[in-house]
Amino acid sequence: MTPEARLAALNLTLPGSPAPAGNYVPTVRTGSLLYCAGTISALDGVMTHTGAVGREQTVQTGYDSARICALNALANIRAAIGSLDHVTRVVMVNGFVNAVPGFADSPAVINGASDLLVAVFGEAGKHARAAVAVSGLPKNSTSEVQIVVELKG
Repeated sequence: MTPEARLAALNLTLPGSPAPAGNYVPTVRTGSLLYCAGTISALDGVMTHTGAVGREQTVQTGYDSARICALNALANIRAAIGSLDHVTRVVMVNGFVNAVPGFADSPAVINGASDLLVAVFGEAGKHARAAVAVSGLPKNSTSEVQIVVELKG
């Protein structure tokens, strides 16, 4: 099954590609790699999850936030290359979790993004990853995700 077919089978609709919030572009291709700028937990410009995990948010709502970040990244990938079917594998995910000091469960939060990528890309969705807690993110987002994918041809 192709990534686009898996997306449909999961009843997932990608949001519109988020506009950059500064002096950068959503994606940059170099060779067969596509680097995606960080995406936050917003849909169509409206924040879905704000605040720190361990205070305003739980690990589960943080997981949901990271999933939305990944959906936004997929929207940027599709906008850049036309179809998720052109992705041969997800290479790297960097996940940032807005969290209280000492928060140690960032991997459980960023699994929201990782689980979605594996659901959409299958084995090709398994990736290297970093998941770190930080003291703040743009627009007070609960999470932010950056993704690197490899493209066909």
